[in-house]
Amino acid sequence: MNTWTHTTVLLNEAIDALITRADGLYVDATFGRGGHSRALLAQLGAAGRLLAFDKDPEALAEAAQIRDERFSIRHQGFAALGELPPASVTGVLMDLGISSPQIDNPERGFSFRADGPLDMRMDPTRGQSAAEWLAVADQRQIAEVIRDYGEERFAVPIAKAIVARRQERGPLASTAELAELVAGAVKTREPGQNPATRTFQAVRIFVNGELEELQQALEGSLHVLQPGGRLVVISFHSLEDRIVKQFIARHSRAVVDRRAPFAEPAPTLLRALARVRPGEAEVAANPRARSAIMRVAERTQAPLPANHRGGRA
Repeated sequence: MNTWTHTTVLLNEAIDALITRADGLYVDATFGRGGHSRALLAQLGAAGRLLAFDKDPEALAEAAQIRDERFSIRHQGFAALGELPPASVTGVLMDLGISSPQIDNPERGFSFRADGPLDMRMDPTRGQSAAEWLAVADQRQIAEVIRDYGEERFAVPIAKAIVARRQERGPLASTAELAELVAGAVKTREPGQNPATRTFQAVRIFVNGELEELQQALEGSLHVLQPGGRLVVISFHSLEDRIVKQFIARHSRAVVDRRAPFAEPAPTLLRALARVRPGEAEVAANPRARSAIMRVAERTQAPLPANHRGGRA
């Protein structure tokens, strides 16, 4: 039995923002270790329902400990959110990124803090591991991933080092090997940040298709949320937050059909409600909360016109 624990970030703030009625159907799109789900269930009435999604088998095992007929979970990524019936959901919560147990368990390969297999998959039973991808990707592709998903200015030297190492001694197999190689390729780094931080983030995001899945899930939320339903998203780095921010802004603006400039604009689909950061006390108690940003939006009452062609819902 492992001892890795997870402290849920912005727990009370997320639940307060999400719940508008106790008898609704809510979705915890990223169950993780269930902190938000348990708090949600505590606030729902007897007629309320909670559906969760998660790709991680360890999360599914944790969810099996919840003995509540109002709760169910699907072994799927949250991109599947849009498969739910239209306008059937009262609120959607997305807590993005990885959980502390995933980071702290060396066997998952997410962190450079302890040596372990270079895996990084949210679902280790499916798809290509980080080691498998780095063993076959060319230098240009590796550099693009590290630059675009890690915002790493030394992406090209790191990619060159990975390919050179592969040619000389064979593919990378462990987190320690990758961290050591990156440290040798990165010339300078911000105080207090490990040189491998951005590279590990980038490879993890790419291997799991995290940003693409987030975009699909956000679009799916428009499809499944009822008028007045809430969308609550907690992100932990700028790439995620930028996608969420732009999504809410785009669907909060009225759309004018340029072919009919005097016609009424298409109604907005979302209304931005809040942007919340953790307080000083939470950050002091849980330093991993320091980068969190929670954005809250509400599905508007106005339905799309039957002849709308914008593809926004």
